Amino acid sequence: MIFLCIIALVIMVVAGAPLYTVILTGAIFGYLAEDIPLSIVAVEMLGLAETPLLVALPLFTFTGYLLAASKTSQRLLRLIQALFGWAPGGLAIVGFLLCAIFTALTGASGVTIVALGAILFPMLLKAGYSEKFSLGHITTSGSLGLLLVPSIPLILYGIVALQVATQLGVEEKFSVTDIFVAGLVPLFLMVAALSLWTVVQHRKLPTTSFEPKEVWLAMKQCKWELPLPLLILGGIYAGIITISEVAAITALYVLIVEVLIYKDVPLKKLPSIIQESMVMVGSIILILGSAWALTNYFVDIQIAEHLFKFINDQISNPLVFLILLNIFLLIVGALLDIFSAIVILVPLLLPVAVRYGIHPVHLGIILIANLQIGYFTPPVGMNLFIASYRFKRSILDLYIASIPFMLILLAVLILITYVPFLSTWFLHF
Repeated sequence: MIFLCIIALVIMVVAGAPLYTVILTGAIFGYLAEDIPLSIVAVEMLGLAETPLLVALPLFTFTGYLLAASKTSQRLLRLIQALFGWAPGGLAIVGFLLCAIFTALTGASGVTIVALGAILFPMLLKAGYSEKFSLGHITTSGSLGLLLVPSIPLILYGIVALQVATQLGVEEKFSVTDIFVAGLVPLFLMVAALSLWTVVQHRKLPTTSFEPKEVWLAMKQCKWELPLPLLILGGIYAGIITISEVAAITALYVLIVEVLIYKDVPLKKLPSIIQESMVMVGSIILILGSAWALTNYFVDIQIAEHLFKFINDQISNPLVFLILLNIFLLIVGALLDIFSAIVILVPLLLPVAVRYGIHPVHLGIILIANLQIGYFTPPVGMNLFIASYRFKRSILDLYIASIPFMLILLAVLILITYVPFLSTWFLHF
């Protein structure tokens, strides 16, 4: 019976069935094998609706689509260039920072490549950077902001991990806001490492002079966007209002600013933006609900315990486990989109990681950092395909251009993997 079920699922995957149908079918087969009424699948999926954090997902997604449709990227580029353009490698550093911020706000690496690529690519070439460096820069930088709140993958990990931690009885070790704080230092290290390498490689390139007047004009131009990080980060970390309330306030604020104040987004375009953003949310929730039904089946048959016993029989050292975990996640990141990977892997990996003494927050940073690199890893790295379409270059050219950036990010990944304090420092105070 199990063998036939596996064959059926493989056929569905090969035939190109949507991922959520494959996951849901797996859950249905599992419950049927255990003689459990299938009504439990609907109950488990509906139980997901009771998660308060789930409300933040559509609100932040809508905010991201709204920002992507506006001229926010151009205003932020002018400001960051005015602040850092005078430094050696300044324009490239500006690109790293801008891509990280824009990806965090929009929640999508591909949107950053498409929206900012047309602006950054010619600017980098004009400033004297090689085409190879410029292509690698934009292809890899698109995923930098996934560790910065309100990144959708961070929120999604928080939703799934909290549910799993509750089932494990270790919810006191994990707070959703913890994962938002935990990403700050690893992101800073990634941007710092990339910037340092860029400065060393391009220290002889001409730089622009620092003009206080230009900084002031740029700040005036994006004065309405500047409070956004303070609103989001301050609201979440201060603990005064919930994440869902922060998401609602942020969505309303951006709506007023972009539609009524800047008038970048005409009212007639709003319905299409809402539709596009909610289609994205709908696909995530479908996958999440299906995966949650499968997760509860895994809990019922104690698959996490069996998985841990098998792994522990082979690997007793947590350090070796972390090495294999990174290799596994890099492969998964190259094959699956980040949303699917999170909802499928977290219920399996979190119980095992906890037994190895790995904190749920630390696991979350390792997971997202790996999947971030997977965005530009062959054979199915999403950034490679998007950049290939955007810049009319072959996948091979983009992969070769991305290798130096990938090696630097892998070095930082190893650092944050084996130095948990970089992700959990705030838990010690």
